[in-house]
Amino acid sequence: MKRSIFDNLHTLLSEPSHDVVKLKIAAIHRTFTGRKQPSGASHVKTELKQILDAHTLDRARYYIRRLIKGLTEVKFGKLNDLNLNRWKEYNDIITDSIWLLDKRDRSGMHTAEYWGNYIPQIPNQLLRRFTKKGEWVLDPFLGSGTTLIECRKLGRNGIGIELQSSIARKTRNRVEGEKNPFAVQTNVIAGDSTKLDFLHQLRLFDISSVQFAILHPPYWDIIQFSKNTHDLSNAGSLQKFLSSFGLVVDRVNSVLDPGRYIAVVIGDKYSNSEWVPLGFLAMQEALHRGFILKSIIVKNFKETKAKRSQEKLWRYRALVGGFYVFKHEYIFLMQKKDKIH
Repeated sequence: MKRSIFDNLHTLLSEPSHDVVKLKIAAIHRTFTGRKQPSGASHVKTELKQILDAHTLDRARYYIRRLIKGLTEVKFGKLNDLNLNRWKEYNDIITDSIWLLDKRDRSGMHTAEYWGNYIPQIPNQLLRRFTKKGEWVLDPFLGSGTTLIECRKLGRNGIGIELQSSIARKTRNRVEGEKNPFAVQTNVIAGDSTKLDFLHQLRLFDISSVQFAILHPPYWDIIQFSKNTHDLSNAGSLQKFLSSFGLVVDRVNSVLDPGRYIAVVIGDKYSNSEWVPLGFLAMQEALHRGFILKSIIVKNFKETKAKRSQEKLWRYRALVGGFYVFKHEYIFLMQKKDKIH
């Protein structure tokens, strides 16, 4: 923004005529129209429009002061890099508890070929809200590497753990193929998250803790990811699945900084014509292990091509069987209890 515009804004704070203030703000507003817009121009235009719409001189001055502050001062969020003095610029960050996400982000090395992986918009939203550049993110159910790819894009360091060695190798290559403009570390470890010593693994990278974790476990036995008996998708019972998931939460908790957050991404399932609230049961496992619940986000579930071809069949089954077809999954946002005051 040009120095003359700053000077004009400061001068208007002492202007006694509301009409004159509006005329001069309108003139400034026109300078942001019909030319290549500098970074942050949309925010400035919005603020200028609010000044123009102010009904009183006092209110106009208030908005002018706010605009000057937004352009000259930075107020970072406690857990992120968002400038809260310019919070209106972050229109794409979702703050509602219902997420209606349409198309999967396929940019960079993201792929939908791995059965059961979540869409990249989930870690993108969470990392921008609950981490800062250069901090460390842990994903103990890494799969195809979606979390680590987003870490590279956003400038966060990341460690992912994948049970299957063959998948870990493919994921490592995929993640390394993503551009790394912030020169962060992204590490793929082949191992069992129910047994692995997380602290030992972190020390291999000269760190002792992480600042955020995303847990996207199998939705029990809906998809069998491997024949490994330690795979949560092969758990012989619901209780076995939950206890194994709890072991992973314990290990995450052991390396998560006080006051920081985890997100559990999971859906429910049907078993013997009965709805199993798998998401809420998994949430309870985490809450029993030193976390408090901050938010429950309900995200729309986009079906695969195979399931879309059976949409009418599932509708018929629902009408006959007296149930509803799954169209959502959950993101449980939780904070470690022993936060530093």
